[in-house]
Amino acid sequence: MKRVTRFLWVAFLAIVLIGSLYAGGGKEEAKGAPKTIKLGAIYPLTGGIAVTGADCKSGVEMAIDIINNKYDIDFPFARTEGIPNLGGAKLEVVFADSRGDATQGMAEAERLITQDKIVAMVGGYQSAVVKTISVATERLRIPYVLSDATSPTLTERGFKYFFRVIPHDGIQAKNALDMIRDIEKKENVPLKKIALIWENTEWGSNVAVQVRKYAQDYGMTIVADIGYPNRTTDLTAEVMRIKASQPDVLIHPGYISDAILFVKTLKSMDVVPKVFVGMAAYVEPNFLQTLGNDGNYIFTRAVYGLDLAKAKPFIAKINELYKQKYGRDMSANAARSFTAPFVMADAINRAKSLDPDAIQKALMETNLPASAFISPYEGCKFDPVTHDNIYARSLYLQIQNQQYRVVWPFDLAPVPYQFPFKPWKER
Repeated sequence: MKRVTRFLWVAFLAIVLIGSLYAGGGKEEAKGAPKTIKLGAIYPLTGGIAVTGADCKSGVEMAIDIINNKYDIDFPFARTEGIPNLGGAKLEVVFADSRGDATQGMAEAERLITQDKIVAMVGGYQSAVVKTISVATERLRIPYVLSDATSPTLTERGFKYFFRVIPHDGIQAKNALDMIRDIEKKENVPLKKIALIWENTEWGSNVAVQVRKYAQDYGMTIVADIGYPNRTTDLTAEVMRIKASQPDVLIHPGYISDAILFVKTLKSMDVVPKVFVGMAAYVEPNFLQTLGNDGNYIFTRAVYGLDLAKAKPFIAKINELYKQKYGRDMSANAARSFTAPFVMADAINRAKSLDPDAIQKALMETNLPASAFISPYEGCKFDPVTHDNIYARSLYLQIQNQQYRVVWPFDLAPVPYQFPFKPWKER
């Protein structure tokens, strides 16, 4: 009996010892894999376009939530938790405030890299700020995926670590004139005379360059070409020039305070083009909150519209999650910022490493399908020279009854566009 008892006791001790060795091995393995992976994201969180920055920030936060947690959605990373090939490591985003200033943006990028030890960067919004952020990330060898700034010059510098998912202004300007030409054919009404007004930072001035280029190609005439200082408080003189030019089409790339001021000034001076195309700020939530019915009939570029949920049902589920979290539908700005974390997560997962060169190599090999995006992109594959997404394309929305509806390309539009722009006095 004593021998049996002694045998059982020895066996028990052996089992405990073996178990402790396996447990110890597991701990060592966990120590070797990161528990969290830090990404940096810089937006204008204070200052004149802080509302826009907060909107973009919410898109990144929604993406990180889906990547880090399990959801019943047919979308990348939704059915797993964290980065699968790195033991389920969770993404953590460290946000910084550019205050809408390019110098501040660069300083914050350097701080995030050297002090917060981020391994990759997303975000930026303003092209002028992204231009300096990307100088810092390139110098310090930090992979940077951008999905929310569109100046063509950003990807013309030969940078190794900088990649862009969203279509640049050349593509989006061409798409605007494609839409105008399509409306012209459909309505059998001449839409040849364009008034172009633009804010004069890196972004607005580059949009103007692209519109001029394609207008000439399309046989359209720029009858007014007006730049103005960003964050101006008076556009009376500019609108007087537009009115005198009698345009068929009005095109305005501007930020939120400019856009609201511009529409109010157009109304006060009773300027009524046949087609009004706004860019950037025209999709922000407080644009319509401020202007109400005066925002109706305006076309605006975007890479997202809730109407796309008919073709991609997962968009409705993601929007519902967003609505539960923020109390409103996902905006176009939030949607485009939502994209970069997924592209970066995919690259990190395939790299199976936090080494910047391994991540950069994985980004160069990115080949994601259309089903990996809530935007109308046909997928994502980066041009080997520019690192722009060769499958990117834009939508045009129109504000109808204070709602953003997809109206172009026509084959993606669930509702027809409304034409012409309705006079202010008839609203």
